[in-house]
Amino acid sequence: MTANANAGTKDSRVLYGCMGLGGSWEPGTYEPGDIDAAESAVEAALDSGITAFDHADIYRHGKAEAVFGEVLARTPGLRERITLQTKCGIRLADEDGPGRYDLRAASITRRVEESLTRLRTDVIDVLLLHRPDPLADPEEIASALTALHGQGLVRSFGVSNMGAAQMASLQAVLDVPLAANQLEMSLHSRDWVEAGVVVNTADAGRNGFPLGTLEYCRDQGIGLQAWGSLAQGRFTGQQQTPAEQATADLLADLAHRKGTTPETVLLWWLMRHPAAIAPVIGTARPDRIRACRDAAMREPDLTHEEWYELWITARGVPLP
Repeated sequence: MTANANAGTKDSRVLYGCMGLGGSWEPGTYEPGDIDAAESAVEAALDSGITAFDHADIYRHGKAEAVFGEVLARTPGLRERITLQTKCGIRLADEDGPGRYDLRAASITRRVEESLTRLRTDVIDVLLLHRPDPLADPEEIASALTALHGQGLVRSFGVSNMGAAQMASLQAVLDVPLAANQLEMSLHSRDWVEAGVVVNTADAGRNGFPLGTLEYCRDQGIGLQAWGSLAQGRFTGQQQTPAEQATADLLADLAHRKGTTPETVLLWWLMRHPAAIAPVIGTARPDRIRACRDAAMREPDLTHEEWYELWITARGVPLP
């Protein structure tokens, strides 16, 4: 496997989400072809300047991490050139119970050990807590994370799908600063940006995003990562509504004028926000990964007016 010269840096403004690697979502083993497919996706990401890779222990029942570990074993020196991130805290339904969240200390420790084995690495660069666990004790979580950090098994920590109050509660008992919060954010899933503008309107009660979360992350230096950033292709080939078609047409026009791809412009819309959002792209198709190259390699090239035009077109109705 080869990679271009830009793949050697760990400064990646775009992350590659590995949820699509590892074959089917059925429990069991992966096939040799699944390793080849993972290698092709990783190579496309590296060729596009993406050096941060996002996992979770549940992706494909662990097979996504396992095939990635096989790719690392095939490619000496690759581990040192990338940032490796994974998540724990979601338990899929099994003989012990239904699908559930589990942030007990013993569970966190066990999941990290299992991820390290599957990924064939000695250390995880970033560990995210995948979902809030209503039964979790922040001090117990902090104890587990502190121990993992002290043992050199995890370099830094973050959360996923958490609001400002939940992060503040954890940070109050955790000496290691939280580094990231991964949330669903895209031009389709817009509650994160609209929460701040529908205050004092009838739409405020219908917006489920915890107001103040973006501001808290910015104030505390917590990096924001956007999962679902390509909106499942809703604006780049999978349009389902007139607003999505109009947005797709606008993206295509902007991409043509700026000498790039609609996927890149779609990611630029997120990255243009002052919260310095890092998109996570989850496609397993090498061609679509490479279509995001300019997002990783170029500064977002959207004017104030172009950014708003995309937002309002996707909304389908004017701003309040």
